[in-house]
Amino acid sequence: MTALGAVRSRASGPSLIGQSRRRAELGLIVLAVAITAGAYTLASLGQTASVPVNIGPFLGVLFALFLGAHLAVRRLAPEADGILLPMCFMLNGIGYVFIARLAPAQAGLQAVWTAVGIAAFVGTLLFVPRARDLERYRYTFLLVGLSLLMLPLVPGVGRVIGGARIWVAIGPIRFQPGEFAKIAFALFFASYLVEKRELLSMATWPRFRPVLPDLKHLGPVMIAWGMAIVVMTAQKDLGSSLLFFALFLSMLWVATGRVAYPAGGAVLFGVGAYGAWTQFTHVQTRVSAWLNPWGHQATGGYQVIQAWYAFAWGGVAGTGIGLGRPDRIPVVESDFIFAAIGEELGLLGATAILLAFLLIIGSGLRVAVQADHPFDKLLAAGLTSLVGIQSFVIIAGVTRLLPLTGVVLPFVSYGGSALVANYVLLALLIRVSDGNSRQRRAKQAAKSAAAVA
Repeated sequence: MTALGAVRSRASGPSLIGQSRRRAELGLIVLAVAITAGAYTLASLGQTASVPVNIGPFLGVLFALFLGAHLAVRRLAPEADGILLPMCFMLNGIGYVFIARLAPAQAGLQAVWTAVGIAAFVGTLLFVPRARDLERYRYTFLLVGLSLLMLPLVPGVGRVIGGARIWVAIGPIRFQPGEFAKIAFALFFASYLVEKRELLSMATWPRFRPVLPDLKHLGPVMIAWGMAIVVMTAQKDLGSSLLFFALFLSMLWVATGRVAYPAGGAVLFGVGAYGAWTQFTHVQTRVSAWLNPWGHQATGGYQVIQAWYAFAWGGVAGTGIGLGRPDRIPVVESDFIFAAIGEELGLLGATAILLAFLLIIGSGLRVAVQADHPFDKLLAAGLTSLVGIQSFVIIAGVTRLLPLTGVVLPFVSYGGSALVANYVLLALLIRVSDGNSRQRRAKQAAKSAAAVA
């Protein structure tokens, strides 16, 4: 074999870095399975003082699902980051343990949705060989995103649950289309901002004191964002409206580098929040329960108070899984699952969950920074922002830093739609990471080939 052929041969197979990442990923996945199995056993011991009889099948199914996803990454994205998948698996596993402990009737559904989510993860990797190929379908994603948001408003299909019309029921299947709309809008914003980022960076309007770009360039993305906000307002789901608003601003900031956008967005958010408080009764109720939970226990304050007690009883090390009373918190398996973790795993366990999210966000931002293609950079930044902002919003609501909103803790809370959508989001991040590594490797191989030639 010639020297040039040897260089090309090394470039065609998995790199040493890729192999090292996959080995580390597999080791971390085994650790995630062990942590989940240990927590599942402790939960049973705490409740029944016996080892669960289904621990063997549970371990087998759990390991098979996680291993299947790992093998898919090893085959379809061998150069991808090795931290993202294990951290999400650990959060998913811990969340399932607490759902099974707090709402046994819903544990089976969550297990099914976990399998569906992992299947969606593998399918996304299989059918999206390059993330940047999605850039050409920008207006298709815009149409899909708007259609998904409007679907709950269709008579006979949409359902009102918890005061918000965000659910769709088709036969026995019930889901939240807005969870998938977030990904569609992230793809649209990334694609549009790639083309217009230079124009959006220049202030040309108004003529006497330019502070904004020409409105014809900002118009389409503002219309898309505005329609999303209007639809979500009609559905009375202001938590998702906040996520769309934050997604739009974060991606616009990354695309242009202008601080004026997030600064102006903060002012607009304040105006919008005040308008929502004056117009919607359920927003007034949540704000009142946030300001004075003791005086509004019948309208939301009771949950916050019980969450405080849960964190206090947990202390530093926690009461132990199965030994606390987080079941006193209404809807604890979805909105307040972080409080249950804080009670039974204590400050240490709650901090571990926060660190897992920080690792996911840090890895996602690293993927964005390392991306050479602008679309990949913006998409990775947008998807990571979705996970980070949603986690912050719900944890801040549980700890009373912010008013409680109707979003779930990614990969942890009960909810099939969010879980499947987050696995699709994870697959896109891993695809971008793999593309970054392949591109850097191809450049190095080209330089080596040129030097040998």
